[in-house]
Amino acid sequence: MTAATTVRLSHPAPGGARREPIGASRAYAILLFLGGLIGLAASAVLTFDKLRLLENPSYVPSCNINPVISCGSVMRTEQASVFGFPNPLLGLVAFGALTAIGAGLLAGAAYRRWFWLGLQGGTVLGLVFVHWLVDQALYEIGALCPYCIVVWATVVALFWYTTLHNLRTGVIPAGPRMRVVVREAARYHWALPVLWAAVIALLVLNRFWYYWSTLL
Repeated sequence: MTAATTVRLSHPAPGGARREPIGASRAYAILLFLGGLIGLAASAVLTFDKLRLLENPSYVPSCNINPVISCGSVMRTEQASVFGFPNPLLGLVAFGALTAIGAGLLAGAAYRRWFWLGLQGGTVLGLVFVHWLVDQALYEIGALCPYCIVVWATVVALFWYTTLHNLRTGVIPAGPRMRVVVREAARYHWALPVLWAAVIALLVLNRFWYYWSTLL
């Protein structure tokens, strides 16, 4: 995709949804590719540890660091297999697909609007699932898995930048006023992921303060 094409894709007709195949900026394509790889790696480690735990119930995962940072405690819960199989298997499929999509975009691929809407829907479902897992980890399980935290952050970033991409390219139609909001959101695109990370960090600090305070 040429630079001229990228600029054209970022300015759809006012209020209209795009009909022709839509590409992506190099930055967004790299984000999808690297985000997919990071999520895939974290899911692979979690899958491996889960299999080892099934083979040997006394197995201690390498990420069992203390009473709060404890993958083993999380893996033994019902929440770790919501759909009847280990959650990391979902990550292997989803992040593998995102890696392939990112690679395709880097090679110059363009996709129809229905494809981008499907990707948007997938990231929304991922975001909802992640926040349910955050709630369960903090207030039901009472333990955190560092690899899970990596997956949480990756999903939030992928959702946010996919939404920005779809708004800027007209996949999701936006009126004149909304386009002003989108332009400012794109200008300060880093703000929401940083704010999300800060909120989660504060929730973790508050929830496990009884333990953190003993380290001071």
